[in-house]
Amino acid sequence: MKTVFSNTQLAHAPAQEISDGQLKPAVEIPSRAEIVLKTVRQRNVGEIVVPEEFPVRPLHRVHAPDYVSFLESFWEKWTAAGRTREAFPFVWPIRSLRHDVEVEHIDGLLGRYSMDAGTPLGENTYKAARASADTALTAARLLLDGEKSAFALCRPPGHHAGYDFFGGYCFFNNAAVAAQYLRDYGLHRIAILDVDYHHGNGTQALFYDRPDVLFLSIHADPKHEYPYFLGFADETGEHAGTGFTRNWPLPLGTDWDAYLPALEEACRWLLVYKPDALIVSLGMDCYEKDPISGFKFKSEDYIRLGQRLAKVGVPTIFLMEGGYAVEALGTNCVNVLEGFEG
Repeated sequence: MKTVFSNTQLAHAPAQEISDGQLKPAVEIPSRAEIVLKTVRQRNVGEIVVPEEFPVRPLHRVHAPDYVSFLESFWEKWTAAGRTREAFPFVWPIRSLRHDVEVEHIDGLLGRYSMDAGTPLGENTYKAARASADTALTAARLLLDGEKSAFALCRPPGHHAGYDFFGGYCFFNNAAVAAQYLRDYGLHRIAILDVDYHHGNGTQALFYDRPDVLFLSIHADPKHEYPYFLGFADETGEHAGTGFTRNWPLPLGTDWDAYLPALEEACRWLLVYKPDALIVSLGMDCYEKDPISGFKFKSEDYIRLGQRLAKVGVPTIFLMEGGYAVEALGTNCVNVLEGFEG
């Protein structure tokens, strides 16, 4: 299996994040990708390729052009306002506030284009996020060119990013960008299975009214876990997309044995849907030692996950999402890939 990765993805290197009411050391850091890449090499998973540089059009197929432009020009605006350190939003156009005004101040723009205060932006965020999207697109291109599987080592991750907002450490929705690219280049039915500990709210919303992209997510119950306001079992799609979204919110403390029935049900949905390609949003934060999560996976459970997904029997992109137990991240991630490859 080929791994796609660009060193440019390491350029986004936040120092801090806001969590639990205080500034803490950031957990979505470059060493996450570095340890996975190191383990891919050590265990000879396959060739490592540099992503192609795609034009902006595939991003505009998923994200609002003004949002993409905001991320591109953010640092210039930020420094013009006299700021030099990484940025955090702090005000949002919620409920009774207006959504239809075009604000100009950088603090207003940060709130306009974000969903939380825990996702820092820095000087190199845009170019790292573009490279991460290029990694996803290159993996999609590999499938179109005949590969049966590919690993997109995306970082920053993407599944919380929406049509016109960032959050949850995500800026461009890599899974959605790859899925739309596969549709645009001739595949008819795409499935996205999100196995990150946190619900992929951005991915769900982007395809919620569409039948051509099936979205399945197994995650921690949003009553008790981020993103809190999406990912409930009664969310099943709308309009033409009714029935093409499925969520399995699970209680904190879930281990592999408790997780498996949801995974089996999701795989049955894949069997019925018969996708032309499967994108796995591969969050590794169900691991028992992950610092910001509450499931109880062990490293060997990730082998089982890969083995089960191989039985689906369709061309598959594994696309890196979350996972913050850095020391074990490479082992857990490669366990999935090796389990899949058999």
